[in-house]
Amino acid sequence: MAIGLLGGTFNPIHLGHLRGAIEAREALGLERVVLLPAGEPPLKQLPSVSALQRAEMVELAIAACPTLGLDRRELDRNGASYTFDTLNEWRQELGPEASLTFILGTDAALSLPRWHRWQELLTIAHLAILVRPGVEPVWPLPLQQLINERLQPCAALSASPHGAIAMLEQPLLAVSSTEIRSAISAGRDVSFLLPQGVLEYIETQGLYQRDSLTARKNC
Repeated sequence: MAIGLLGGTFNPIHLGHLRGAIEAREALGLERVVLLPAGEPPLKQLPSVSALQRAEMVELAIAACPTLGLDRRELDRNGASYTFDTLNEWRQELGPEASLTFILGTDAALSLPRWHRWQELLTIAHLAILVRPGVEPVWPLPLQQLINERLQPCAALSASPHGAIAMLEQPLLAVSSTEIRSAISAGRDVSFLLPQGVLEYIETQGLYQRDSLTARKNC
């Protein structure tokens, strides 16, 4: 068994997230990629919509793709969510032999040395970093040293349970959740940047409107 977990706030989920998940599954030889929305990320501002709404948008986005799944456990926790704890739970559930890979974007990877028990993550899972084409990130020195020691080809990760790092080329889709939120707040059209079902949900719920964002900040 080879499973991937793709972390993120998914606020909102968009086509870049979905293409990244699908291409990671193919490149890494995974059976499934499970999307893992963060509850209260310790190093980021709280998401502007509720955990339930973010989970419902992910469900709508992946409904037609059986190789993608949703894990709500970080949303259901009280307090800060730590990736180490989540991966440890998955390892206990999958057993010691299954291949488990945590997939993250470049921006998240750059902050890895600030994560809770980050140097122990590879004792539980592999790490696969989505890197933008043509961009060579300047990694923090402790992370660069770890990459030098543990870097493996993508195809090698599914053959072992944990311990390796792979670099994946991120799909060329110029879209981000931040830009989508800003566009919606400004009244611009965001069609074809996110799944139609997610767009309809955002419109029905009135999410990311200027008034709703202001109200959320004041809560």
